[in-house]
Amino acid sequence: MLLEILGSGCAKCHKLEALTREAVHETGIEAHINHVTDIQSTMNYGVMATPALVVDGVVKVAGKLPAKDEIKKWISVGQPT
Repeated sequence: MLLEILGSGCAKCHKLEALTREAVHETGIEAHINHVTDIQSTMNYGVMATPALVVDGVVKVAGKLPAKDEIKKWISVGQPT
């Protein structure tokens, strides 16, 4: 699974990355987490507000910090139980 944090490196972007890492750790899912700071790459996803979280190429949230439980749901979809 590829998880991408889109954002310039602001405090909210770092917080989303930390929440995402915690969610991955707590669920035990194998994932590669990439923090994308390049504005063009962010715009390629159609994201105009950061931070944003992309799960396997699908934007799940943009412009706000989701709860850790929301992140867990997004990354658990399709995973074996």
